Amino acid sequence: MQTLSNAIQVNHCLLKEVVKDAKLLVDATCGNGLDTLFLARNTQGAHIYAFDIQQKAIDNTKEITREYAKNISYICDSHINIKEYVGNKSIDAVLFNLGYLPEAAHEITTHADTVIKTVDIVKDLLKTNGIISIVAYPGHDEGYNEYLSLLKYTKMMDKHIFTACWYRLHNHINAPALCWIEKQG
Repeated sequence: MQTLSNAIQVNHCLLKEVVKDAKLLVDATCGNGLDTLFLARNTQGAHIYAFDIQQKAIDNTKEITREYAKNISYICDSHINIKEYVGNKSIDAVLFNLGYLPEAAHEITTHADTVIKTVDIVKDLLKTNGIISIVAYPGHDEGYNEYLSLLKYTKMMDKHIFTACWYRLHNHINAPALCWIEKQG
């Protein structure tokens, strides 16, 4: 049985240690709620902000995270508006799972320009050793654009402040890719 066969599994494996003692976490694209649920289950009471532009995604996330609702703010808005909700609070980790909401309109997707602008905002809010994790899906047009834009963006990040790495299955066509950005201490 493969244990680390995709970007989401690797992401969750890496995040477990980061989120256990976290105080503030952000799921920037909550979708069906699986990442929000992962965060809630693996932290000791951190507050989680769960963003999505689609009410259906917020409803899905509320349903799956019902038992943790007291620690979650569900926000039907673009992640680019994060500072309106979080202010200048220090963030332990921000997760992005890009693309479109499964079983919904595939025309409604995240977009490279908005993702890059949001990453630019949240990188300044990260605590030392804070993480930004991004799962990108180069198998569809906008996902490919996001992937290429993020590759270019992360390559230009100041190496004295951030470490950026990528994980992608090398022998799978259009496999999802994990971008892992850590703010150095």
